[in-house]
Amino acid sequence: RRWFSAAVGFLTVSSVITMSAPFFLGKVIDVIYTNPSEDFTESLSSLCALLSGIFLCGAAANATRVYLMQTAGQRIVKRLRTTLFSSILKQETAFFDKTRTGELINRLSSDTALLGRSLTENLSDGLRAGAQASVGVGMMFFVSPSLAAFVLSIVPPLAVVAVIYGRYLRKLTKMTQDSLAEATQLAEERIGNIRTVRAFGQEMAEMAKYTNKVDYVLQLAKKEALARAGFFGATGLSGNLIVLSVLYKGGLLMGNAYMTVGELSSFLMYAFWVGISIGGLSSFYSELMKGLGAGGRLWELIERKPQLPFNEGITLGKATFRGALEFKNVEFAYPTRPEASIFKDFSLSIPAGSVMALVGPSGTGKSTIVSLLLRLYDPISGTITVDGFDIRQLNPLWFRTKIGTVSQEPILFSCSIAENIAYGAEDPSIVTAEEIQKVAEIANAASFIRDFPKGFDTVVGEKGILLSGGQKQRIAIARALLKVRLHSYLTTFALDAENEYLVQEALDRLMEGRTVLIIAHRLSTIQNADSVAVLGQGKILECGKHEELLANPNGLFRKLMQKQAFLQNSDAFALDVQSRENNLLKENVRENV
Repeated sequence: RRWFSAAVGFLTVSSVITMSAPFFLGKVIDVIYTNPSEDFTESLSSLCALLSGIFLCGAAANATRVYLMQTAGQRIVKRLRTTLFSSILKQETAFFDKTRTGELINRLSSDTALLGRSLTENLSDGLRAGAQASVGVGMMFFVSPSLAAFVLSIVPPLAVVAVIYGRYLRKLTKMTQDSLAEATQLAEERIGNIRTVRAFGQEMAEMAKYTNKVDYVLQLAKKEALARAGFFGATGLSGNLIVLSVLYKGGLLMGNAYMTVGELSSFLMYAFWVGISIGGLSSFYSELMKGLGAGGRLWELIERKPQLPFNEGITLGKATFRGALEFKNVEFAYPTRPEASIFKDFSLSIPAGSVMALVGPSGTGKSTIVSLLLRLYDPISGTITVDGFDIRQLNPLWFRTKIGTVSQEPILFSCSIAENIAYGAEDPSIVTAEEIQKVAEIANAASFIRDFPKGFDTVVGEKGILLSGGQKQRIAIARALLKVRLHSYLTTFALDAENEYLVQEALDRLMEGRTVLIIAHRLSTIQNADSVAVLGQGKILECGKHEELLANPNGLFRKLMQKQAFLQNSDAFALDVQSRENNLLKENVRENV
C-alpha cells in the first residue's frame, strides 16, 4: 500500500510537470514573436534552462512512478496467487470432484497475472491519463473558455460508446478465459497421462481435440480484436477531430485578435495531450474490463467458504487418543452422484491397536471407508467416532496428521526421496536425516535407496515415475511410519515375488502397535489381520476371524477366496504350460543343431 501511495504521488508530480509544458512553451513562442529586443537571447536562454530543469524532474518522477507501480504489481500478483492457492487447498474434496484441475491452474497463473496487471500498470497509466486529461481541460478553459467548450462537445458521445464497449469486452474476456481454462485442462491431463495416450496410439486424436479448443479461443480473440479495432479507431478519429476543430476555431479567434499565437499554440498542445489522454483512458478502460472479467472468477474462488471445516475443532491429548474406531449406522453417497448410495446402515467397530481387513467385490465401497475416516467427505447420516469422539468434533487438520495411508498406487512428489518420506511427518521441516533413514530401514527401502548415486537426495520424478511399483510402495510405507496411531493401506498388486515379500514384511512392521485398516484387493494379504469384514449391499455382511469366515461354506468370504484361488491356479497352470513349451523348444533346437 505504501509503495502504491508513493507511486501515485510521483505520478501526480510527473503529470503536473508534463501538463505545464504547453503553457510554458506558449510563453516561449510569445517571447520569440513579441520580444525582439536586445535581452531576447538572455530571456530565451533563462526560460529554456528553467524548462529543462523542470522536465528533468518530471522524467525522474515518471521513472520512479513506473518502477514503484511495477513492483507493487508483482506484490499484488504474489498476494493474489498465495491467497488463491490457500483458498483452493482449504476446499472440501467434493469441490475437486466437480472442478477441473486445468481450470484451477489457469486461474492461478493466467487470471492472476491479468488482474494484477489491470490493477497496477494499467491503473497507473489510467490515473496518469485521467490526471493529464483533467489538467489539460482545465488549462484549455484557462487559455480560452469559448474554444474549450466548443472542442469538448465531442466527449459525451464518446463516453457512451466507451461504456457499451467496456461491458461487451468484459463479457467476452470472461468467455475467453473460461475457454482457455478448458484448453489448459485438456493439455494438463493428456500430458500428465502421456503413457496412456501413447499406449493406445491416440496422439493424433488428442492433437485434434486440443486444436479444436484453441480454435475456439482464437475465434473469441478475433471478436475481441474486432471490437478493439472499432473502438480505438473511433477514439483516434475523435482525437484528430479535436485537433482539427482547434485549428479551425482558434484560427478564427486569432484572426479577430482574441488569441495570441502563443496562446493558440498552448491550446493546441493541450488539446493534443487531452486527445492522447482520452486514448489512454480508452485503453485503460478496455484493460480494466478485461481484468474484471478475469477477476470475477478469482474472487469467487477466494471468497468461497469450504463446506467442511479446514482447521477448526478439538484435538485429543496423547492419553486420550488411543485409536479405537467405530462406524455407526452410516449412510453415504458421493456428492457428484447423490442418487447412487454407497452405504446404507453401515456399522463397524475396530478396537484400538487391532488390525481390521476389509474385503468385498469391486465397487462395494472399501476405499470409500478410508475417505470417510479421513473426513474427505461427511456421511449423510450416522456417526464415525474415534475413542468415542465424533470425528466432526475433531480438528480435521490435526486428525489427518495422525493417520498414515499407503495406497495401492502411491503418489510421490517430484522432489527427493528424503523429502517424500519427511512429508508424512506433522512438521516435515524438523524431521532429521537419521529419522528418515530409520523409517526407510524399517520399510525395507534403505537398501535400494543407497544404490542410487545420490541416495536419499535422488529426485523421483513426477508422481514417482522414475521408481518401480514396489519401490514407491516401500517409500510410502516409510512416509506412513512417521505417523503415530492410525493407519490404512490398500494391498499391493502387480509386483514380482521378491518385491511383494519385501513390501509385505514392511507392512507387518508398520502394523505393530497401531490401529490398522487394510483395504484388501488381494485376499492373500489378510491372514494376519485380527478381524475380517466383508462388504456388500452397502453394509457389513460378514465379520470375524479369517479362519471362521473361511469355514462357512455358504459365506461370501469363502466364495471370494475360492474365486481368487481359481484365478491363481489358472495363472500357475498357464506358467507351467509355458515352461514346458519352452523346454520342448530348447530340446528341438539342440536336436536340430
